Amino acid sequence: MTQRWQHREISNFEYLIFLNTIAGRSYNDLNQYPVFPWVITNYESEELDLTLPSNFRDLSKPIGALNPKRAAFFAERYESWEDDQVPKFHYGTHYSTASFVLAWLLRIEPFTTYFLNLQGGKFDHADRTFSSVSRAWRNSQRDTSDIKELIPEFYYLPEMFVNFNNYNLGVMDDGTVVSDVELPPWAKTSEDFVRINRLALESEFVSCQLHQWIDLIFGYKQQGPEAVRALNVFYYLTYEGAVNLNSIADPVLREAVEAQIRSFGQTPSQLLIEPHPPRGSAMQVSPLMFTDQAQQDVIMVLKFPSNSPVTHVAANTQPGLATPAVITVTANRLFAVNKWHNLPAHQGAVQDQPYQLPVEIDPLIASNTGMHRRQITDLLDQSIQVHSQCFVITSDNRYILVCGFWDKSFRVYSTDTGKLIQVVFGHWDVVTCLTRSESYIGGNCYILSGSRDATLLLWYWNGKSSGIGDNPGSETTTPRAILTGHDYEITCAAVCAELGLVLSGSQEGPCLIHSMNGDLLRTLEGPENCLKPKLIQASREGHCVIFYENGLFCTFSVNGKLQATVETDDNIRAIQLSRDGQYLLTGGDGGVVVVRQVSDLKKLFAYPGCDAGIRAMALSYDQRCIISGMASGSIVLFYNDFNRWHHEYQTRY
Repeated sequence: MTQRWQHREISNFEYLIFLNTIAGRSYNDLNQYPVFPWVITNYESEELDLTLPSNFRDLSKPIGALNPKRAAFFAERYESWEDDQVPKFHYGTHYSTASFVLAWLLRIEPFTTYFLNLQGGKFDHADRTFSSVSRAWRNSQRDTSDIKELIPEFYYLPEMFVNFNNYNLGVMDDGTVVSDVELPPWAKTSEDFVRINRLALESEFVSCQLHQWIDLIFGYKQQGPEAVRALNVFYYLTYEGAVNLNSIADPVLREAVEAQIRSFGQTPSQLLIEPHPPRGSAMQVSPLMFTDQAQQDVIMVLKFPSNSPVTHVAANTQPGLATPAVITVTANRLFAVNKWHNLPAHQGAVQDQPYQLPVEIDPLIASNTGMHRRQITDLLDQSIQVHSQCFVITSDNRYILVCGFWDKSFRVYSTDTGKLIQVVFGHWDVVTCLTRSESYIGGNCYILSGSRDATLLLWYWNGKSSGIGDNPGSETTTPRAILTGHDYEITCAAVCAELGLVLSGSQEGPCLIHSMNGDLLRTLEGPENCLKPKLIQASREGHCVIFYENGLFCTFSVNGKLQATVETDDNIRAIQLSRDGQYLLTGGDGGVVVVRQVSDLKKLFAYPGCDAGIRAMALSYDQRCIISGMASGSIVLFYNDFNRWHHEYQTRY
């Protein structure tokens, strides 16, 4: 995992969650809640420039040592401490305790209830309540009893800053009524604050220093001489193994020690006894980003013999697969397994070896000899218009799932032979759309089917036995969940297993969010006249993007809040989210691939227009290639680097 972080395969946020987990921190234990760093120091300006080092905290020092005056006070305390029973320490409090976690989260349940239980049924005095991000940062720099670090929610949960439940949190001594948390001037909304805070966490400044903060919290500077040098020694009861509770026979004394540990906070388990390696620089990992865009926007165009529109594209191009491939399906249900060759890792590689185009046409399609192995001949219902969500390709490229059959089934075919493998029944009317979740190890995933009967069924794809259900050979298969709530035919759906959510849209009415157990959680009410959703996608970061028939794009939060809307003239046929959920790719009848920022749907870039409409779209595994299926029966590959948009457009807020 450390190597994946160094190579920038995972984000800083993901790596910190991983470290917290293996160090014994858990969302289920308020005393050992995950701990995250403060990273921004500027909470006063109207505008925040993320290229200025002065706006970032020095992560090589603990929070208590950032202010030189306060650091001198703590150093003096350590040096002058004389007690035979209690070892020397810099800080008598901690950066993470149950009461701190509840103070941060007191506006949302169940934390409000826990907070009230802790406070004897009343909210704290308004002046002590978390009411301003700027004030909380100031206190953590000036107050000798406040060395709080943050919790992960600061980087993904805007709801924690809003008093949705209208709790009476009191009035401060200066007459200010406490309700929503006061945000810095550079953040217009709580969503804005969380987004910018998260961008700062993933910035180059933080990436270069984060290993030093890890040393302080989880590593070799947590205890011993290095901790003393780093001004990082806490009260002895906060450390794992400082006291053997089993050796305390007196139950009253044991309860007293446990209560002390609970109130002082707990330091995570020590993970490292040597310095944590730094993260690889962005230039090492993505050198093309720093060249003069020597790569052309269009890498290649591949024309298939059939002129039938390419209505589905799947790019399972992971290097570990037996056959990395781009699989295309046309409107007349002819599919092609086109072999994938990875793009060269950097500019020099092109000169060192013969340049190979990334996609090689399926030989059975090119030679016209094995067409019977690539044609799905079973009859679809006459009323079905073939579109991208009529098909799903499994993550190993071995099977294709197809819906729209007159007998109300959807079917599984082998991509190698074209033979029918399984027929799955469950709906009372024609199945109108299929989609799948991200795959787990072994190729297991969830398959979601939507139907004209206004229901959705969630199925389990077993990668080991290659079929729907735990026993694909049996006559009947049972769905994992039945999702109801729509009144009309299902037109689009998405499933995000990582969040445990299913999103769906029907011919009329709002889009719905269900849990994967089938519980209806939210309705997503778009602006006026947004009644016919055509396309829907969800990111694991909790963004839901919906395109409506009236030409409007909407971004919702996973909790149902409308965050952004934008109108487009193009009849959009395909949308694709980047893996991190920050960018949206769109393509339609106009033949132009557009890159947008998900948070505000701002247009960042438009690729050169194609001479035909775009019907389908996919991203290669490394996200460096956009593959679009065209109405003319070809695919066009565009060179892509999301880092480019990140560095060009996202520095000032």
